[in-house]
Amino acid sequence: MTNPTPVEWAALSDQEVVRHAARGREAAYRELIRRYQRPVFSLLYRMVRDRELAEDLAQETFIKVLNAIENYRPEYKFSSWIFKIANNAAIDQLRRRSLDTLSLDGSPHAESAEAIEATTLQIGDARESQLEEVTSRELGSQIESAIGKLRPEYRSCIILRHIDGRPYEEIAEILGLPLGTVKTYIHRARNELRILLADTR
Repeated sequence: MTNPTPVEWAALSDQEVVRHAARGREAAYRELIRRYQRPVFSLLYRMVRDRELAEDLAQETFIKVLNAIENYRPEYKFSSWIFKIANNAAIDQLRRRSLDTLSLDGSPHAESAEAIEATTLQIGDARESQLEEVTSRELGSQIESAIGKLRPEYRSCIILRHIDGRPYEEIAEILGLPLGTVKTYIHRARNELRILLADTR
């Protein structure tokens, strides 16, 4: 396929489009932007809660993707790769802004592997479905506000799991965290959200 039409571009897999982009095909890069501009912006906006900043970070994300496209490994999902770049940009921005996103229980950010495993949430936890039932509907302003108060790592996990509906394994890949850590962060983030939402009643 030497010169794909717009319809033909749309029919290609992400990996195939990336191969063209890595060879310098501008149309391929435009196709990747078409596919991921909205989901990348959505993730960034929910992370930083500022439309203009999210737009800037989205542009920064796609520039990084273009510059690093040859480093993409096709055995991994392209969506995980680009969301990882976007998430890192958002977390770096939040840390630069020094937002007050410490855990409500005051627990330190660094934890031992044993502590993480001891508090790991089982996927079958009955409370998971309760939060998913709430977040499956359009998020209200109170829930949005509460998510915005979580520390960046917790916020990423909640957005990727309960808003984007991504599996735990993909979240671990996007965030570069062990699977047990992701489950722990989601478990603690849910607990913090319950406390924050209870305080608004």
